[in-house]
Amino acid sequence: MDDEPARLNRARGGDSAAFSSLMRSYEREIVTHCYRMLGSLADAEDTAQETWVRAWSRLSTFEGRASFRAWVYKIATHACLDALDSRRARALPDDLSPAWDLGVPTPAASNEPIWLEPIPDALVADGARGPEARVSARESIALAFLVTIQCLPPRQRAVLLLRDVVGWSAEEVADLLESSVPSVNSALQRARESIEHTPDVDHAARRVSTDLDDARTRSLVIRYVRAWESGDLPGLVELLASDATVVMPPVVSWYRGVEAIAGLLRAVAFPADGAKRFRMRESRANGQPAFATEMSEDGGITWKPQSVHVLDIDGDKITRMTVFLGEEPTRRLAATLGGSGPDAS
Repeated sequence: MDDEPARLNRARGGDSAAFSSLMRSYEREIVTHCYRMLGSLADAEDTAQETWVRAWSRLSTFEGRASFRAWVYKIATHACLDALDSRRARALPDDLSPAWDLGVPTPAASNEPIWLEPIPDALVADGARGPEARVSARESIALAFLVTIQCLPPRQRAVLLLRDVVGWSAEEVADLLESSVPSVNSALQRARESIEHTPDVDHAARRVSTDLDDARTRSLVIRYVRAWESGDLPGLVELLASDATVVMPPVVSWYRGVEAIAGLLRAVAFPADGAKRFRMRESRANGQPAFATEMSEDGGITWKPQSVHVLDIDGDKITRMTVFLGEEPTRRLAATLGGSGPDAS
């Protein structure tokens, strides 16, 4: 049976098929690593492709002092750092402004590449190694965690992810970043202090560590879908915590509190004429309950991919609805479920 050393030898001899086989072994975890670094699945896939190109062009320089996996991570991390030199950190609307009042006109949606994007759990590989990896794979893709690390300087972000998520030693990270162990340890300490002083990260860790298949969560999810699909606004509002928030990138405005959210939904999703209808397919994204959602405006004759809903749940209440509007994230999540759309049955 073929193994990595044999494929590597053939690849170094110019066998592109052997090289492709090697890279495919790590493709999913490299995309996941790049997603954590960049906050965008599209950017992560582009950067993973750039990693592939760089690795092939530099294969003759691979000396074997570290594993091939480590070498690929090194190339991918530096490709991310290069990308971050010219890109704004990804965020969500509530990171950029205070909550909006329903009576205040809102600016047009911003379609600039500034928003954090969701990643379906089906596309995530943890890449973690050993018990020293302090942040679980699920926690490290939670939206609250990702928003926080996007605020870190890029090299601190890389150190934190490589040490606490991938589980590398300080020596390995220093080699990857062409730095020193004291510099790596200092960057890690600063990064940890920054995220430890962000309350949302602790809340996210508690939230996503909950078994998403437990009876209380399952009941909440079922009621959420039923409320949207039946147009039951009061039933939906009953599921919300009193201080719940809703954000809807690329819409800039966001809202907090049951009253504000109810008013928003009444205006944009549940009009009195019942013209809009929704249907949902349940999935998971960013380690959280998620739904690929279609909308019809003609009584259910035609349906269009509309949004991805990602829920924060605390106990028996929804504390946050992050609704990623647009066909692309919806189609991407739906594709992981099979079929051609959110409701392929």
